Amino acid sequence: MNLQTTTDLQAVDSARNTFANPEQRWSALCARDASAEGRFVYAVVTTGVFCRPGCPSRRPLRANVRFFDTPALAAQAGFRPCKRCRPDAAPAASSTLQAIVKACRMLEAEGAVRTEQVAEQLGLSPSYLVRAFKRAMGITPQAYRRRVLAERARDGLAGASSVTEVAYSAGYASASRFYQGIGRELGMDPAEALAGAPGKRVQYAVRACSLGTMLVAWTERGVCEVCFEDEEDAAIATLRSRFPAASCAPTAAPGWVDQLLAAVERPQPLAVPLDIRGTAFQQRVWSELQRIPLGETRTYTDVACAIGEPRAVRAVANACARNPVAVVVPCHRVVRSDGALSGYRWGRARKQELLRRERAR
Repeated sequence: MNLQTTTDLQAVDSARNTFANPEQRWSALCARDASAEGRFVYAVVTTGVFCRPGCPSRRPLRANVRFFDTPALAAQAGFRPCKRCRPDAAPAASSTLQAIVKACRMLEAEGAVRTEQVAEQLGLSPSYLVRAFKRAMGITPQAYRRRVLAERARDGLAGASSVTEVAYSAGYASASRFYQGIGRELGMDPAEALAGAPGKRVQYAVRACSLGTMLVAWTERGVCEVCFEDEEDAAIATLRSRFPAASCAPTAAPGWVDQLLAAVERPQPLAVPLDIRGTAFQQRVWSELQRIPLGETRTYTDVACAIGEPRAVRAVANACARNPVAVVVPCHRVVRSDGALSGYRWGRARKQELLRRERAR
């Protein structure tokens, strides 16, 4: 999922969780999830008060919390509305989300874009915009802009003649800001990315398996690519598109390649060396994914909370989508909050089958 926002409010709303059961609601309460606004309220038995999910009050003990679908039901049960978050008042979530969508579009513009300028055009104070933006997106407006510019620059590197050309076409105000931004946000050296990893030796092996064709590629440091495709040519093309200037060649596979293939057919814990690059945030997400036990799943909210970023649910989903090594970094073990399967880089049917096999084990 790309961070660039080209959707309207309806698309933002469709990404919300359903918050259908108490555990999903408790997770939203802990994260003060803005998308839970209007979906339910919670009451605290010890205080007799009910609140919105995003109430800034101190978090209550789980044993003292009761959930209600509407403020009216909470009031009927004998609870009174919180004077701080006013859960019985009309929610302002819709207008706030519309403002966030507009803010995203402004932040994606070329040239320098300051948070104060965006807030002024929206008729908001800068401090309110920052708070609302973080609640909705999990990051600050300028952090969002840095990611957008970095991803735009990365996408433009492949066909560019120079790093400077990419820097200005992506929207950076100067080349120095580009070097700082793409290194911090994407974890790569711009010159190396532009050249397509020159001089790097990438070896690979292709194996047929029950999920189609599996390609495993590695450098002297470890595995850099594991992908599934329907045909061998498509798998090799995927690898070469990631390392266009590297020396990619098929070779005799080390023993752990067969171990990985066996793990696809009969799931088992894996311990193979890795050589994968990503942002600091992506690395944290990928490390957390490797801690999910075989046969279990986690939601995107669970992962976000586990890495200490409870509001960065969308960013976690983006990191899962950019995972370059299937199975070894088990992004297939992350599902939606309602338990339904979300997208999978190598096809939802493969994700479903991997989970079925792991649960059977």
